[in-house]
This record gives sequence, C-alpha cells and structure tokens, in this order.
Amino acid sequence: MRKIDIFDSTLRDGEQSPGFSMNISEKLAMASMLEEMGVDVIEAGFAACSQGDFACVKAIADEIKNSYVASLARCTEKDCEIAWNAIQNAAKPLLHVFIATSDIHLKYKLKMTREEVLKSVASTVAFARSLCPEVEFSAEDATRSDREFLREVLQTALNSGAAVVNMADTVGYAQPDEMRELVAFMKANLSCDRDWKLSVHCHNDLGLATANTLEAVKAGADRVDVTVNGIGERAGNASLEETVMALKTREDVYGAYTNVNTKLLVPASKKLVMLTGSKVQANKAIVGKNAFAHESGIHQHGMIEDRRTYEIIKPEDVGFSDTRMVMGKHSGRHALEDRLRELGFQGLKPNQLDDIFEKFKLLAEAKKLVGDRDIEAIARMEVLNIGEIYKLDKYVINSGNILSNTCNIRIARNDGRYLDGFATGEGPIDAAYNAINDALKIDIKLLDYMIESVTGGTDAQGAVSVKVLYRERTVKGYGVDINIFEASIAAYLNAINTIENDPNGTIIGT
Repeated sequence: MRKIDIFDSTLRDGEQSPGFSMNISEKLAMASMLEEMGVDVIEAGFAACSQGDFACVKAIADEIKNSYVASLARCTEKDCEIAWNAIQNAAKPLLHVFIATSDIHLKYKLKMTREEVLKSVASTVAFARSLCPEVEFSAEDATRSDREFLREVLQTALNSGAAVVNMADTVGYAQPDEMRELVAFMKANLSCDRDWKLSVHCHNDLGLATANTLEAVKAGADRVDVTVNGIGERAGNASLEETVMALKTREDVYGAYTNVNTKLLVPASKKLVMLTGSKVQANKAIVGKNAFAHESGIHQHGMIEDRRTYEIIKPEDVGFSDTRMVMGKHSGRHALEDRLRELGFQGLKPNQLDDIFEKFKLLAEAKKLVGDRDIEAIARMEVLNIGEIYKLDKYVINSGNILSNTCNIRIARNDGRYLDGFATGEGPIDAAYNAINDALKIDIKLLDYMIESVTGGTDAQGAVSVKVLYRERTVKGYGVDINIFEASIAAYLNAINTIENDPNGTIIGT
C-alpha cells in the first residue's frame, strides 16, 4: 500500500479561524500532541505575519524532533528569510511557499500577469531551496485556475527545487470528480529528475473537503493537508480524523495508509477543544460524543447481538473507551494520571500532576464522584496556567430583584499587594467584572461570556469562558468552580493574567 503523508495545518490555517486563536504555550501543547500522533508535517504558523506568530513557530521548531516543522511564506524572499529564521533550528525544517494562480486572484489581489507569477515562483522557490533543504510550493485557488497555467506553475516550482507541489482548493469550489481528474492530470503531466510529491489542501465551503481529499488520494496524491476537528478559515478544512479513518477503514478502496496513531484521535480532539474552548458538534464523525452512541431500539438490539451491525469502527481504535474506572475521593494518583492520558493530557510535569491531584481530591470531597469532564476542567486550568499575577482574595456580591447589583472585591498581586475595588452592574457578574476593573484601574471590555455545567446535578462545576478586549487585542480566559461567581471571576482574571504575561503586551495594574 501507498504511504500518505499527513500535513497538519491546525496551528496555521486552523488557528486563523475566529475563536480558535492560541497563545505560545497552547500551540506548544497542541504541537506536542500532533507529534505524538505521528503526523508527518506540523505547519506551525505564518512566521512573517507577526512577531507573535514568529515566536510561536520558532518555539515549536525548537521543541519538535520527529515531525517536519513548516512555516508558511508568501512568494517573496523577505517572507522566506523570516520563515527560515523561525524554523532553522528544527530537526526537520520545511519552508512552505505559496502564491495564487487563478485569474481572479491575479487580477484583483496580486495585480500580476501570468508571466510575472511564473518568474516570481522560479526565483522565490530557488531562493527558499538555498535556505532550506525541504521546500513545498502551494498554488492558492488552484481549482479555479486555468489547468495548463497551473501545470506550468507547478512544473516551474519543481524545476526550481520544490520537493512537494500542492494544489489548494482555497474556497472549497471543487467537486470530487473534478478533484480526482485534476490530480490524475498533474500526476501524468508533471515530471522531475528527483523524488517529488503531489499534495492537496481542501476547504469545506460546500461540505466536500474530506471527500475531495479522499478522491485526490485515489487519483495518486502523496500528501494531504488536514486539521484536527476540521477547523480552518470559514467552514474549515479537511478533517484529520475523518481522512485518516476513511483511509484505514476502507483500505480496499484507497490502498493507502498513514503513520497516524488513530488511538490518539479523540485525545487530540479533546485537547484542541480544551485549548480553544470551541467544541465539536455532538454528531461530528469519529470524535463527536454521539459518534458511537445508539438510542434506537433496533440499533441497540443489533449492537447487543454483534457490534458490527451498526459500527464500522471500534470506539477504542480512535481513543474512546467503553470501560471506565469510577473516580472518587479514594482514587489514587496513578489512576488519575492514567485517566488524564486517556483524555489527551500527555506530557504533564510532576508539579502539574501534583496540583491537579490536589484539586481533584478537593473536588472529590465536595462531589463524591468526579466525571471525565470534571477532570478535564481541572487539568485545563493547570495546562493553561500562564502565571497568576492577579488572584482572587475575597469578594462580596449583593444581588436581588429589589437591590442594586454590587460587588466589593479584593485582588491579591503576586508581589504581596492587595487591590480593592467596588462597582455596580447590570447583574452580579457585570458588577464583579466592573469591580475588578476598578481595583486594577484598567479599561477592559467584555466581548463574550459563556457558562456551562461541566457535569449534571446540583453539585456540578460551572465552567466559564470569556473573551475580553484590551487595547485592540482580544484575549480569552477560562475558569471553573462549583460556585459560578468564583468561576466567572477566575475566568476574567485568567484573561487579565494572559495580558500581563504577554512579553509584547503592556503591563497593567502597576
């Protein structure tokens, strides 16, 4: 069978989509997960986009040892130099150069002629190859490009030193039969005197990203671009978990395999949800919570007789488990550590495990039985710990239908000082946030507030996610507690601590 390379763009294309931005520690955590899964290439970001992106790409390149680490670069020498500076210390660096090839992009975006594009591709790919031993070239909006011109561009990239040429269905325009024919045409009409690979990058605007990716594999594509949970610009990208499991489940159709450890698909999905706060829908293929749920009586009867009647994939093969040990106050550290690994929290440091275990024990005393989502919530707070410069000391909230909503609050700084604040608000949470602003003498605007019950029951933890705006910068925060007021305050302070810990940010509350 043919080996198909998995090029994961979760940290670049995926992270560009609204609601999925990650800071450097979050990106490092996700990159480590992707490496453990066995993806061939981790596209760490767009180094020339910003100083923050450069720092993230460099940190990932310095850390990852087994996967290629790629940075995207526009078809300019300046972009290539910046990208190379970010990835040059990687064990396996890859420069990913792109330019649009469709007439509509040439006319309205690039304002270039076809001849100018060909010249730019030839010179920039050659320059990139002089810097980096592995170069991939991508044609943006390839599926809406003139086929012969696209072939000429890809051939030029190969002639100039690219080892991989990629065709991007940038706006999800292609239909599966069109993608299959396009890949077959390029495989038959491109040539190189050294080993080379053809790749595809499919978007999901018409819901066909995974289908187009799989048709490309059928036609001979050697590499596919995917993202965890299918996240990405607009409607997203081809889903890593769907693509990998389709190839594995239907080897008879595709005659291909990947190096991805499929037992880590669910943990990877959970980790991304944990890092971004954006959930997958319940009926999401492979990793959704209902992907292996059966409610219909007919289905249940069939499952009892033989699981194969209604399951073509074993849940355990993608990281779900049917058997669970009950976690409570008598559970030990090793049991908790095993459960954390199952939930996607690999590579935790001993001090992190100590803190999680301590919080787990406290929660177990209050709740008696602790569910997976409780454990995820505790671990998430530990993984996302970005240094507590500000911490809640004490507060009093007054609220009622005949009272004004007020909050007195005291915030402890890590230098031993205490800051007091008082404010009113539209409701108790608004009053608490206004009081924090008063204590720290800052102007932060709340953009989004979301609260959910981590588990069912009257003793459920409340998990609060917030997005705040500070000096034209959007920052997210997260808090969890049985007391929803404390969870809300923790989330707001978590966002403020993120701002305070940002080396490129402005120190506040001093």
